[in-house]
Amino acid sequence: MRVVGDKDREYLTIQILHNDMTVTIPLDSAERVGLRKVIGEETVEEVLTVLQGDGTKMPKNWNRRFKHNRDKMKTGDIFEMAEVVRNLAQRDQEKGLSTGEKQMFSKAKRILASELMYAKNMDEDEAREFLEEVLEEIGEARKARA
Repeated sequence: MRVVGDKDREYLTIQILHNDMTVTIPLDSAERVGLRKVIGEETVEEVLTVLQGDGTKMPKNWNRRFKHNRDKMKTGDIFEMAEVVRNLAQRDQEKGLSTGEKQMFSKAKRILASELMYAKNMDEDEAREFLEEVLEEIGEARKARA
């Protein structure tokens, strides 16, 4: 609780472990700025289902594709993030990624792994390894169907 002007306001203090940062946000603004609870174990299966799904039709132009994926990532929605990871993984497997898309893919995987880390009670390395294994299995299954 802090006094701001003449009002008492509650704040959330969040420690982001993977980059050692602390963020303080007014509680009454949390939803507006896109803050949400970390996913639970029950949501992990839903995320994995999104990763296994068919890719979204993406713009052919890499600039539009990049913007499309960046906008999805900005939502903070875990399922949108999973879609970005899935779509970029498919694109990488089929045609390769531009340098910017490679960086975006890496960042999206890092964010998704950090959610999985808390939901599955893993450390950061275990969560990254888990995600990479899932993506590899999905990629192999797609190749076998093709």
